Amino acid sequence: MRSPRFPVRGAVTAAALVLFGLAGPGTPAHAAEEVNVYSYREPGLIDPIFKRFTDETGIKVNVVYSKDGLIERMSAEGRNSPADLLITPESGLLIQAEAAGVTQAIQSKVLEDAIDEKLRDPNGHWFGLTRRARVVYASKERVAQDAITYEELADPKWKGKICIRSGQHTYNIALIASMIAHDGEEKAEKWLIGLRDNLARKPAGGDREGVRDVKAGLCDLAIGNTYYMAAMLKNPEQKPWADAVKILFPNAADRGTHVNISGAAVAAHAPHRDNAVKLLEFMVSPEAQALYAEGNGEYPVTTTAKTSDLVASWGALKPDAIPLSQIATLRKKASELVDKVRFDAGPSS
Repeated sequence: MRSPRFPVRGAVTAAALVLFGLAGPGTPAHAAEEVNVYSYREPGLIDPIFKRFTDETGIKVNVVYSKDGLIERMSAEGRNSPADLLITPESGLLIQAEAAGVTQAIQSKVLEDAIDEKLRDPNGHWFGLTRRARVVYASKERVAQDAITYEELADPKWKGKICIRSGQHTYNIALIASMIAHDGEEKAEKWLIGLRDNLARKPAGGDREGVRDVKAGLCDLAIGNTYYMAAMLKNPEQKPWADAVKILFPNAADRGTHVNISGAAVAAHAPHRDNAVKLLEFMVSPEAQALYAEGNGEYPVTTTAKTSDLVASWGALKPDAIPLSQIATLRKKASELVDKVRFDAGPSS
């Protein structure tokens, strides 16, 4: 596999040279007060948090940013990996990292007190940092109702009216896994067939493109994560898409809406393990949570941090009570169901 190219953030010290593969063999891979982060999340979102952490603790944060390949890189590096902390935009990558053996279990009363047990690994391998809900973006013009359930998405009344991205995308795999957890595999399969038959087009694009197609009249409903609303509102080209829809929180009146997380895990061979734990604990402080969640239009993972005014304006979030660790065990089955019903072939399948 071709190694991805990673932009460098921070001063290039001897330890940072090792982190980015620029120092010769035998160079020590640690320094007294630093921490090395591999991040799938974008610099603009978490750099302010790292700066605040450094200001408060004196611990310098060296970061490798990439949209993909970081878990594979950690696996290839093995015990020589300089990574201390892995940060991901969703739970699927955390579960993949744990399965690949590149994370380690940690115990932290700070993390356990701050983060609901449903949003962290029961064995301490990974921890949620922000939350997002998988919601329905409904046309303000063509959809009168203000409540919906996931189950209703399979109702024939929505035939030809729903847009969604690939069923194999990690966001949808988690949602489908949650349906299996609630209803069992047989009912979940029937639901997935019904949803497929109600699609306006083959699954394609991303969550924002679904909202775009609602605005264009191609569909009346689009399935997407909540934080895309914030992203669209900031984009002059996409703001009209956002203005054309309202957010419906599925199952708000009963079991709750499916919630996923961004999160982090301490690397299996972290050379600065204690500093990695300190950074992780800092990221659940009220100060960092407010910065992190507001920066990407997400919900804080802790109850002590304030939800931004924009996110709060979308309505109250009642999260599904099923632990993400339980949903994780059903992801493989969810992926198999997507293929079995030929979901990505679209409604004609």
